[in-house]
Amino acid sequence: MKKTLFALLLWLAVLPALAQQEPVQFTSSVQRTSDTSAVLIIKALLKDSLALFTSQPASADDPLISSIVLDSSSAAMLATGTAITENGQMQTLPDGSGGSYRVYKDSVEYRLPLRLNAESGSVSGKLVWLGMQGDEFPNGEYSFTASIPASGDAAAAPNTSTEEEKSMWQIFLEGFLAGLGAFIMPCIYAMVPVTVSFFTKRSKTRKQGIKNAAVYTASIIGIFTLIGFLITVVFGKGALNEMASSAWFNVGVFVLFMIFGISFLGAFEITLPASWSNKIDSKSGLNSYSGIFFLALTLVIVSFSCTVPFIGALTVLIAKGSFWAPLVGFFAFSLALSLPFAVFTIFPSLLNNMAKSGDWLNTIKVSLGFIELALALKFFSSADLAYHWGILDREVYLSLWIVIFGLLGLYLLGKLKFHHDNELPKNDYGQPYLSVTRLFFAIASLSFTVYMIPGLWGAPLNGISAWLPEMKTQDFKLAAGNVNSSNTATLPTGPQPKKYTDLLESEIPGVNSFFDYDEALAAAKALNKPLMIDFTGHSCANCRKMEREVLNNPEVMQRLQNDFVVVSLYVDDKFQLPENEWTTSKLDGKVLKRLGEKNLDFEVALTNNNAQPYYVFVDTNGKLLTTEGYGYNPSIPGFLAHLDKVKKLFSDKK
Repeated sequence: MKKTLFALLLWLAVLPALAQQEPVQFTSSVQRTSDTSAVLIIKALLKDSLALFTSQPASADDPLISSIVLDSSSAAMLATGTAITENGQMQTLPDGSGGSYRVYKDSVEYRLPLRLNAESGSVSGKLVWLGMQGDEFPNGEYSFTASIPASGDAAAAPNTSTEEEKSMWQIFLEGFLAGLGAFIMPCIYAMVPVTVSFFTKRSKTRKQGIKNAAVYTASIIGIFTLIGFLITVVFGKGALNEMASSAWFNVGVFVLFMIFGISFLGAFEITLPASWSNKIDSKSGLNSYSGIFFLALTLVIVSFSCTVPFIGALTVLIAKGSFWAPLVGFFAFSLALSLPFAVFTIFPSLLNNMAKSGDWLNTIKVSLGFIELALALKFFSSADLAYHWGILDREVYLSLWIVIFGLLGLYLLGKLKFHHDNELPKNDYGQPYLSVTRLFFAIASLSFTVYMIPGLWGAPLNGISAWLPEMKTQDFKLAAGNVNSSNTATLPTGPQPKKYTDLLESEIPGVNSFFDYDEALAAAKALNKPLMIDFTGHSCANCRKMEREVLNNPEVMQRLQNDFVVVSLYVDDKFQLPENEWTTSKLDGKVLKRLGEKNLDFEVALTNNNAQPYYVFVDTNGKLLTTEGYGYNPSIPGFLAHLDKVKKLFSDKK
């Protein structure tokens, strides 16, 4: 008994020391990504306030890093140019001498790409780690041997990314915040006046407005979550983007908006036959709810054209086999996106209550009719650009907008009347007058009209650039050379032709831009410069905003011109490639015949994302300089800081 008690006390005394000897817990696994490639994944769970140093050196002679070293038997699996990537919350801590330490706390995941030469087997090596704990720098080695799944198990390999390990509440919160952010994206704006005008006729009472709002919100959430999830699973990551950029969809929405706009101008009323109406009344408003459902369906499909980065991340999770995470994320995203529209759905019932004193409600309907005519052109323009029809050039588009908003201003001033309009109200002296509110709306409309006029001569109009066709479609420009239209690139070997310059032009003046990745990479190698890949789209409103407000900034243009080679890859371009340029997707085996789908497939394969705009940087061998891409963020200082970071990474690799 005494011996047993003594052993127990000795164990309790030694236990804290043993714990101190293991301040970090490691696990290792291998995830196969294809028949010839896999990823070594090492997770570190940190204890006792230990911080673990990053594996990415701050400079060529930075000794304060952790590293992965493969055994000689596994060294052949390390592909040339591969680098460790990390998932975790990196922190920068002062070192007391003006410098800093870059460390991870709580946990970190190291991922090392592997090249496989055999059907299966294992990879072995060690993680040489360096930590920081107060004023001490503990270190050690973690030896591992991880089995490589068989080739057929690639799809079943566990996904160990930190995104999947997040709690459902974290994913819900991220999705909700992304949905609120998506509401302010330019391509969503179009649905606000459409929603208001649609429900103005339908919500006669507050109770009916609330009921319509509930149906509309539920429809948005249900369609967005289920249809978005199922289409992505069945058809792949690019299906939703393909739908939003297709001719039939954009022309269909254009026709729909034109019909609604003309109807609100008073040309006709959109009603069902009387027999249908009677049957619908007996079914408790089936017409209303079916119409609401299809309006919600339109909103869902239009919202995908924004290609919010969060949506790209969700579709990647779906492709990797995760189920609940993307479902929760899509639900949260659609919930946040639908809430503002629910408010706008209830709002028309308030308008009806306030409009009893005159024709104020009719004025709103007519004004929204003008706006819908203008917005309809945006959808037709998206198809026109993607298919290179050349129908709606920038100055034609602007001319139509100038006329539409000019007529709206005249209408608000009472100078233009329709057959269902009443006379302006009269004052105590029997003279017609304008209300102050109506006057200010007229001033806004006419001021906007005047603002657009210089655009006919090539003015950038940055405030509305997201809504306009690309500058390349502008035929007449006072500022010569506003767009780089050169079909050759100046390289050390002399002028070299550039592909697709008969279809595409750079939106960044003076920058050595390409439209084919292979050509751009060859130019980057010849010039010994990093390559910036601009994943963009003709129908991407956020891309136009980034181009006009960020990439056309003089300081940004100078950096891109001097330090980078730029390639713009349009993911929604419908140009049919010659048969000898058709490729087969490594992701789903589909034969890629169009320029846009080839570029989209390349984006997903390279970045695991399908959002636009999205800017990534590679070295002269096509290897990512950083796994951190730059998405929609119209901050000039932020983009410049990212360029500086990439330039330094490229210099350090030389």
